[in-house]
Amino acid sequence: MSESAQKVAVVTGAARGIGAATALRLARDGFAVAVLDLDETACADTVAAIGKEGGTALAVGVDVADAARAEAAVERVAAELGAPLVLVNNAGITRDNLLFRMTEEDWDGVLGVHLRGAFLMTRACQKHMTAAGWGRVVNLSSTAALGNRGQVNYSAAKAGMQGFTKTLAVELGKFGITANAVAPGFIATEMTAKTAERVGLSFEDFKARAAANTPVGRVGEPADIAHAVSFFAGEAAGFVTGQVLYVAGGPRG
Repeated sequence: MSESAQKVAVVTGAARGIGAATALRLARDGFAVAVLDLDETACADTVAAIGKEGGTALAVGVDVADAARAEAAVERVAAELGAPLVLVNNAGITRDNLLFRMTEEDWDGVLGVHLRGAFLMTRACQKHMTAAGWGRVVNLSSTAALGNRGQVNYSAAKAGMQGFTKTLAVELGKFGITANAVAPGFIATEMTAKTAERVGLSFEDFKARAAANTPVGRVGEPADIAHAVSFFAGEAAGFVTGQVLYVAGGPRG
């Protein structure tokens, strides 16, 4: 077990994709991991993968945009695993459309899961971190924060995550808590596969097009993001806070 043994990490949106890869990586780092997603049964594969490697994991179903449910989920984690000292706010949805076609429901839904969800989960976890005098908050932003056609809601949410992160760093630093953000570029996940379908391309063609526009010549994988989160979650990042790390295969930001 590493230096993070006995610490508990919470990863939202961890049933698949970036969240699942992050949960598995943190378990390998020695954390007990709470695997959160909207559907608790959907977390089974992630929990099983962690258990297969000898790690400890707990599946918790929660709508992170619901204040009472977010609070209850965190208290369940504290009761069954221990005080959550690492929080990865990864839960997110897309409802892409051009501005003139976007509905209020699509705007509110995306901002609700990303920003409201991150706020509620962080508010619920920070009291445990403050009591321990140690904590790590890692928020998932995106290169979309820099602007992306057809994603005015998602771009606004991901830009908001960066301001949220920097303010957390200012407010929580004196309690031994750091807050940082990871901003992925194109990552091969179910979400990007759905985007390919929406624009009428095969996923392989969609990835090839993205790779051709990426300096390192490939698209990202969920593990690429998990590695970055792992750094921010560890002891070695104790003097790094309020930062946004673009993991995008090229210079961004």
